[in-house]
Parts: sequence; structure tokens; C-alpha cells
Amino acid sequence: MYVAFLGPRGSFTHQVAQQAFPVDELVFYDTITEVMKAVEQGEVDYSVIPVENSIEGSVHETIDYLFHQADLQAVAEVVQPIFQQLMVTEPSKDIQVIYSHPQALAQGKKYIEEHYPQARLEATASTAYAARFVARQKDQPYAAIAPQAAAKEYGLHIVAQDIQEMSQNFTRFWILGHRTVTLPLVQGMRKCSLALTLPDNLPGALYKAMSVFAWRCIDLTKIESRPLKTALGEYFFILDVAHTQPDLLGYALNELESLGITYKILGDYFIYQAQ
Repeated sequence: MYVAFLGPRGSFTHQVAQQAFPVDELVFYDTITEVMKAVEQGEVDYSVIPVENSIEGSVHETIDYLFHQADLQAVAEVVQPIFQQLMVTEPSKDIQVIYSHPQALAQGKKYIEEHYPQARLEATASTAYAARFVARQKDQPYAAIAPQAAAKEYGLHIVAQDIQEMSQNFTRFWILGHRTVTLPLVQGMRKCSLALTLPDNLPGALYKAMSVFAWRCIDLTKIESRPLKTALGEYFFILDVAHTQPDLLGYALNELESLGITYKILGDYFIYQAQ
């Protein structure tokens, strides 16, 4: 079986893929969209992509592609604790430029401002890509923010450990595919993720949509708006719903339809905990 992940090797997504699919062939792609297209086009059986970080929020590239373009669903979710490391080719190097994924740069911003205020920040497609790039530029005053596994993968020295701004730093990763999957990790609750589009002519449409779940005592663990990309001020809404009573959720979805509220299921999955 083949599994795509956001690479290169040594990324957090790679760590999750290794834990979720320890005996399968892992294939890296350079961007989140490419990872999703790989499973959509049948190049791989599953794809592993980041969907939300507890500090920086949703990964919009993931959500927008799944809503606007893909015919895909999340079949499992893995929650990974995130620890960001600052790494260089030589410990004594004078750091002038720091490379990493935008979310990693944001998570380490406070530490960087305090210890390397002169450093320029440069965004890359992934944390592991930043580590690989810095490793290949041995003579340059470069550093990368990346997982500990990336330092080992590319022969870099960690000069500052766990520089993320908050200790409670977690990222949700979705496993995308066309078939359900059971992972060799600790399994938790079941959730369903929906994208709602509200009708223009329904006063209090969002309130009524929320009421469909509230009066049935269905817990919502997340609600977020994203632009519909049609006109200014038009949005779709992402809901994460506790899926503990399938019959009740089914009735809720039927009531949404009766109100003229359209929805797309982005995923129906169990949550797993990574190490």
C-alpha cells in the first residue's frame, strides 16, 4: 500500500505517516495540494495532511481544496504533539536567515525575536524542506525550524530545543482516502466534519443551522467561517461534530436540508493519538 505525505522526510507529517502506516510505502510530495491530489487521482491509497494547529488555527490550503475542488473525505484523524527545534549545520554559526513553514515560524516567533532579532524569516513549503535546504547550504548563515527527526535525517545540530511559543502545541492531521482505515494508535472519539453553505433568503440562517444540533444535544467541537470565493461577505462554515449517535446526526442533516442549508461531508472518522 502507498501513502502520500507532505515532505520531504523528517517533517511532522512524515512522523505521523510513519506511526499510522508503519509497514507501508511512504511517498512524499512538495505541497499539501499535491498530497491531496495523489490520493484523489489514485497514485496512492491514502494521504496524510495537516488540517489544524492549536496555536495557528486551520490550514486553509487543506480546507479550501477539500471544499471547493476535491471529492475526498477524511477517514481518520491523528493528533500529534508539536515540538519545534532550531537547527544549523554548525553550532557556532551566526544565524542571519531562518527558514521554515509559515506556521512553524509563527510558533517560534517569540523566541526568534528575543534571541535572533536580526534574523530574516523565510517561508518554505514544509519544516523538513527547510531543514534539507539549510543542510545543503553549509557555508551560509542559515538555520531551520523543524522537528527533531529532521535534524537526524539531514545531519543538523539543534541549537535551541522546543522553541514553540506554547507548551500545549498540537496539530491535527487527516488521513484522506476512499476507504475506511484502522490505525495502530490509541483510538478516541468519533467525529464528523461538515462544510455548510447557507441560503441568502433565510433570516437567522446560521442560528437555525446551529439549533439543528443544539436541541438534539449534539456537541459541536469547532465552528469556523471561510470565504466562498464568490463575492465579498459570502462564506461557508466548517463544523466539527461529535459523532456519538449516528441516528441523531442523520436526523440533524435531514433537517439542514429541509431548511435549504446545503452541506458537504469533509470527513467521518475516529481520532487517534500519536506519540
